Amino acid sequence: MRRYSSRHGLQTLSELNITPLLDLAFVLLIIFMITTPLIENSLDLVVPKSSTAKGSVNPAEVLTVSIDKNNSYKLNNVPVSATELELELAAARTEKPDTAVVVRPHFELPVQQFVAAMDILNRAGISKVGVMTVREESAAPQP
Repeated sequence: MRRYSSRHGLQTLSELNITPLLDLAFVLLIIFMITTPLIENSLDLVVPKSSTAKGSVNPAEVLTVSIDKNNSYKLNNVPVSATELELELAAARTEKPDTAVVVRPHFELPVQQFVAAMDILNRAGISKVGVMTVREESAAPQP
């Protein structure tokens, strides 16, 4: 006697179920989205050391270029124009080739004007340049 069942013969699966693959892809995406900012912010930088490095620069030998928010320049607290600034910096560099300059920009100075001041220093041949800043706590206005 032959038995009949509701089961059909073995068939090959012609479709691939991608739901578990999508779940895995989304889980990995979320993991990478969470861990990437943590990796970028936790870089530990080690500054190279040198036995021939010079110590700090003598403040008396440093030229200070101040720029206010109206884009007027002062060289060691003496008002100068942009062309005069470039000429005086070039003269200081010919007198002393390793002249150091500290730039004191006003905190509301547009970036383009700061870049223009850095271009003046570059044209004058000044390679030792620093930018003066203040600490975040002391920069807040007092009530």
